[in-house]
Amino acid sequence: MSSAPNILILMVDQLNGTLFPDGPADWLHTPNLRKLAERSVRFSNAYTGSPLCAPGRASFMAGQLPRRTRVYDNAAEFASDIPTYAHHLRRAGYQTCMSGKMHFVGPDQLHGFEERLTTDIYPADFGWTPDYRKPGERIDWWYHNMGSVTGAGVAEISNQMEYDDEVAYHAVRKVYDLARGHDERPWMLTVSFTHPHDPYVARRKYWDLYEDCEHLEPEVPAFAYEEQDAHSKRIFDANDWRNFDITTEDIRRSRRAYFANISYLDDKIGEILDTLERTRQADNTIILFLSDHGDMLGERGLWFKMTFFEGSARVPLMIAAPGMAPALVTTPVSTMDVTPTICDLAGIDIEEIAPWTDGETLVPSLKGERRATPVRIEYAAEGSNAPLVCLRHDRWKYVHCELDPPMLFDLENDPNELQNLATEPDYHSTAATFAEAVRRLWDMQAYDAEVRQSQARRWVVYEALRNGSYFPWDFQPLQKASERYMRNHMDLNVVEENQRFPRGE
Repeated sequence: MSSAPNILILMVDQLNGTLFPDGPADWLHTPNLRKLAERSVRFSNAYTGSPLCAPGRASFMAGQLPRRTRVYDNAAEFASDIPTYAHHLRRAGYQTCMSGKMHFVGPDQLHGFEERLTTDIYPADFGWTPDYRKPGERIDWWYHNMGSVTGAGVAEISNQMEYDDEVAYHAVRKVYDLARGHDERPWMLTVSFTHPHDPYVARRKYWDLYEDCEHLEPEVPAFAYEEQDAHSKRIFDANDWRNFDITTEDIRRSRRAYFANISYLDDKIGEILDTLERTRQADNTIILFLSDHGDMLGERGLWFKMTFFEGSARVPLMIAAPGMAPALVTTPVSTMDVTPTICDLAGIDIEEIAPWTDGETLVPSLKGERRATPVRIEYAAEGSNAPLVCLRHDRWKYVHCELDPPMLFDLENDPNELQNLATEPDYHSTAATFAEAVRRLWDMQAYDAEVRQSQARRWVVYEALRNGSYFPWDFQPLQKASERYMRNHMDLNVVEENQRFPRGE
């Protein structure tokens, strides 16, 4: 068997990073994640590459910003020629497998994974393409709306529960299979859940855990639409807020279901980690836990994601590795740093192989060194009429869009981002420094033109492909039933011996 470390990546969807200031908040019912946090390096200020599923996930896997991957939104193709951490590890001799969601758009539904155990929960085609040529347009059949909030509550099964139950089942089965040792290569398994993404619906056993929760209302209540910043107004409009009457009880039920689904995920993750322990693989396995982006959860009146505010852009990130001491890192980092970090821990020189990577290895941070460069974030999807960019460095967050006034926040003194300092005389120098950094790092006019061209091309292709016979790109898991259990082209004695773990006890 290989002595190289195995790698288990546990990804969740839309998990607000402010709930993980140093592992899970103490009031969350998450015993398995808490246990993992106790032996991990925790990054309390980790940020997504983009606060939306597909662009955030492509950035995480490639270690590149959306403008580089060209995955601008939830219907932009992730090109097959962009290396991901799965490619880097597979090239270095790892077996690579995924169970769950990654929201790949396009005919390539593997992106370096040898094996994919489930289909995706979201479509792989261009149907969810926004259109900058029609500012303010709502595409009702797929845009978010506030029905997720007004419809919050309890259910024993839902579309998303069915999916995550399947993801966990296949992941546990794969961990057992990896333990059998039929393949001597080290392994990387990515397990990616869709919860606690809305709709805010939870099973009763988890819902009941939060009956007396003191955190069912936002710290910053909703304020008037007219008082919101320009991008937040666009998000409100995109979410169709005028057609819903959101009550305090709606808010409390939505947040309660969201917290309940974190506990649901904790159980699923616990099953996987327990199987890893019982199959004696834990001591040689690096474990990463993270989310693709966050959820505003009613703060300021905003829900879901699509904004650079902390609830949406900040995510949990924890890394546990053999021989690595647990610690808390407060320096801002990015989910784009995961790919170079995994490569570093696996002994792969990504700077030589892929010098274009935007992320940076976090191994120096694991040793107590501070990251020197700003974290970059981009957004160019529904709810925007032009690309937005963000810089997060030290105590500061700076937001730029060609259509809007800039925003500057001092997160040390204003963690709720209520005071825009960009036009305050005392902060002129700081704002000017960030503005110059934006000009140096981004050509905003070219970025806007690239997004518009991509959208226009995809609208033509999608409308064409939906005429006549439709061939889907959605991943179809291959189930080789004739190669499972016992069949008459097999020797029963060999089957029973090979499928047992451990042997000889």
